[in-house]
Amino acid sequence: MVPVPRFVSWASFNAYLEEQCRKRQADVQRGQSETIGERLVRDLVVMSDLPPAPFDACDQATGRVSSQALVRYKTNDYSVPVAYGHRDVWIRGYVDEVVIGCGGELIARHPRCYDREDMVFDPVHYLPLIERKINALDQAAPLAEWNLPPEFATLRRLMEARMIKAGRREYVQVLRLLETFDIDDLHAAVKKALQLGAVGFDAVKHLALCHVEKRPPKLDLDVYPYLPRANVGTTSAASYMSLLSGDAA
Repeated sequence: MVPVPRFVSWASFNAYLEEQCRKRQADVQRGQSETIGERLVRDLVVMSDLPPAPFDACDQATGRVSSQALVRYKTNDYSVPVAYGHRDVWIRGYVDEVVIGCGGELIARHPRCYDREDMVFDPVHYLPLIERKINALDQAAPLAEWNLPPEFATLRRLMEARMIKAGRREYVQVLRLLETFDIDDLHAAVKKALQLGAVGFDAVKHLALCHVEKRPPKLDLDVYPYLPRANVGTTSAASYMSLLSGDAA
């Protein structure tokens, strides 16, 4: 561990440790006559069987959800869906993440924060509330640092241009699809909807399902006339003749 190792994930770090341990099995420690590998084989014979369920290496605690849909663990607050406000929850603190549940249901999962007096938000947790209070869309703190792909901003602009406040609410309904779909799947659906000119919640949901299920979409684009379409008229020779004759003046 000297110098302190750095890895992109815990899985890669564990793989590195396993590799180093296997390399040492042929070594003989001071004061021993057998190799590490030989001693390991002898130890395994007398070891007890592993328990039927793997050991869950975490710190377990309980808490209560605040009116702001936050749960305190150690010195930081973590968000949960607003539907669980004022409910008792269980908390499992792992080295790299914090998992929160209510009863037998897992309701939130966050990266572990080691700062103090910090708040860790998942913007999706607050979308049902924002859908009801749509004017808070641009002022809500949980959404302040939510960096969505640029196509989402384009979709919102087109929806608001079509229906103003109702379009803003429909845009939040699109964001709520993240309760079901991964961001990559929804992003692909939004891009496809913009390409087709199908700017609507139902169309985006349909395209997201088709992307996940790997099947072609079946959209009637006459139902989604939300993007301007170019109408190019056929050139008329008579129009040019009228210019030459002076009738147009």
